[in-house]
Amino acid sequence: MEKSIIDNHAVTDYPIHYLLGKRWSARAFSARRVENIKLFSILEAARWTPSSRNEQPWRYIVFTSDNPNRLVEAQSVLLESNSFAKQAPILICAITKKTYTTSKDPNRLYFHDLGAANENMFLESFNQGLIMHEMGGFNVTLAREVFKIPNDYEVGIMIAIGYQGTNDSLPEKFKVKNTKPRERKLLSEIAYLEDLGHGILDMINK
Repeated sequence: MEKSIIDNHAVTDYPIHYLLGKRWSARAFSARRVENIKLFSILEAARWTPSSRNEQPWRYIVFTSDNPNRLVEAQSVLLESNSFAKQAPILICAITKKTYTTSKDPNRLYFHDLGAANENMFLESFNQGLIMHEMGGFNVTLAREVFKIPNDYEVGIMIAIGYQGTNDSLPEKFKVKNTKPRERKLLSEIAYLEDLGHGILDMINK
């Protein structure tokens, strides 16, 4: 029976910062409590994310194992496909404000800015020796009710954070996913030189 901690480091085609390669969507959580100072550092990383007009539209509703009853209530919005996240000692509902506070104009970039803040949290989680997993698989309607989210905020994503557990704690389908090599589209499929007809790697031949 496998009881190892999986380190699914990215194999990149070009050099990147080690934290970018180390970050991955691990699913095996330990129930070990996360120190408050580490949680605050992760949220501080989100705080310093750039945003349109410095609006900082993201908001994080945080539940921890310090209050088990409330954590279970937060877990109730998760779908069965994300049941692994119920092992995590921290569960967060990430929401984002749809309008600018001063002008009241619609903020076209509210989801973009939330995603950027979440990525800062992702990187800082791994910097703190923790793992993080983002989940779109949850009952959004129930989340709005459980977390008492105002109408001018969009429900974004659920986030689980904690220490990494062993692979044997996962259902079989997730054990397999955890051990598969990570894959990404080629650079030439996502970045283009001057128009969509020329992959960025074409510049090598110029």
